[in-house]
Order: sequence, then C-alpha cells, then structure tokens
Amino acid sequence: MRLRIFTEPQQGASYATLRSVARATEDLGFDAFFRSDHYLKMGSVSGEPGPTDAWATLAALAVETSRIRLGTLVTAATFRLPGPLAVTVAQVDEMSGGRVEFGLGAGWYDDEHKAYGIPFPPLKERFDRFSEQLAVITGLWAAEPGSSFSYDGRYYPVSGSPALPKPAQRPGPPVIIGGGGKKRTPALAAKYADEFNAAFSSAADAKTLFERVRGACSAAGRAPESMRFSAAQVVCCGKDEATIKRRAEAIGRDADELRRNGLAGSPAEIVDKLGTFAEAGAETAYLQVLDLSDLEHLEEIAAGVLPQV
Repeated sequence: MRLRIFTEPQQGASYATLRSVARATEDLGFDAFFRSDHYLKMGSVSGEPGPTDAWATLAALAVETSRIRLGTLVTAATFRLPGPLAVTVAQVDEMSGGRVEFGLGAGWYDDEHKAYGIPFPPLKERFDRFSEQLAVITGLWAAEPGSSFSYDGRYYPVSGSPALPKPAQRPGPPVIIGGGGKKRTPALAAKYADEFNAAFSSAADAKTLFERVRGACSAAGRAPESMRFSAAQVVCCGKDEATIKRRAEAIGRDADELRRNGLAGSPAEIVDKLGTFAEAGAETAYLQVLDLSDLEHLEEIAAGVLPQV
C-alpha cells in the first residue's frame, strides 16, 4: 500500500511549515504530499497565520522536491473557473516533471465562501458545475496538440480553445474524485476519475463505496479494474501510550476515539488497521497529519509503519 501525507493548512500553517513537511515526506520515503484546498479554518483553532493557496503552494513545492507526487484532496470546483484551473494545474505538472495528481470536488464549506466572497450555489447546481468542470479540464488536457477544444456547457461554454498548455503527463494528471453520493458521484468517477477516494470512512463503508464505483464503471462500459481506490484517515502514531495521548491531545482529539475512527495507536496497530482498508480494496492511504510542527511523528510512521505496508 502506498502511504501519502495529507495536510490541512487552513488550520494554521505557513508556506515554510508546509515546505518542511513536504521535504520530510520526500526524505522519509512516503509516496506523496497532498494538501486540502480551503480558505477558512474549521473548529476552535485560530487558523493563524491564515490560509495558503493550494496551487500556489504546490507550484513552489514542484521545484523544491524531486520525487514525491503532489496534489489536492480536493480542490473545490466553486473556487476557480475550469479553463484557468486547467492552465494552472498543467503548468504545475510541467514544473514538477509530471508529478501532479488532481483531486476535484463540488465544494461544501459554505462559511469559507462567505468569508472570501465566493459564490456558493445550491447543491444541485454545484454538482452540475462540478460535472462541467471535469469535462472542460480533462477535455482541454486531452485535446491533441495543434487541435482546438470546444464544449457546449450551460455554465462553462468553451469555443475554439487552443487547449494550451499541455501537462507533462498525457493525457493529463490523474484525476481523483471522492464522496458518498449513491448515483452522481460514482457516475462521474467512472467517466472522469483515475482514482476514487473514500475519506474518513470505516473500512466496511469504504468497501461499499468502492463496490458502488465498480458498478458504475461496469455500467459505463469501463473495466472496473482500471480504477484505483484509496482511503483517507487521521493518523496518530506513537511508540507508547503517553506519546499517543500527547499527539491526540495536540490535535484536540481523544486517543481512544481516534483508535475507533482513525489510524491511531502503535505502529503495529496502524499496520493492522491499514490492512482492513487493503482488504476493502484500497491501494493507497492518505495519512491526515494535523500537527504539522511534529516532524518526529512522520519519522516514527516512516520507521514503524511504512516498511510493513
């Protein structure tokens, strides 16, 4: 199983902090550094020094790292127009030498939209826009060099675009879609995604989501085995109970609750829990690290968990 480090910088992290975590991610042998795409903190934390833009961050990390994959889990379709977003992601992919992965979702956090003046349509419209964004972005990337791209969309009509620049990866960076919807989400994943992510679900629930997406692939005439599956879980690893408790308290969580609802405990416990997700069909695990000042945490995971999975 591939292990990826997944951060939530809106909770309070400067670029310098993110760079330190990304460099540790690379040096310690993890597969990728991912970050959320949010503009407002959640919960009781201060959020200081304030949000950092996901794609500005990844552009900088593209030239400050050399091996790890880089991506979002996930960019909100409400934040950016699809044409400029396709340009941005393609450019970061080229800057990184083809190491970008592109997670996209419909957007859900109303308060951050209010806080930064971003329109927040009703759910159905958000999904309609999300669907059109997927069509436009992947269409622009996949258009043959020298050809143009057009799309007759209700929200994002495109006419005669030169479909440039092209990303380093062809036909484009891997697309990641997640969510618990029973119909539209699996259908969109089957049509556009390279990977489906089950975020903060139990292994049993993740298995149900994966099976639903496999069914959507079959219904769309796509081989289900062509889809990759992944899980995202909060991680809290420690060599002893005191360390586990300290790390849980540092992120405002209870260690026993995290054992039930995340990846918490000794390295051996975490390996066992990851095994349940592997049995459910996950090939990749995104380890959500919330205390970004604790680089020793990453070192302990790399030493005690990574070699066993």
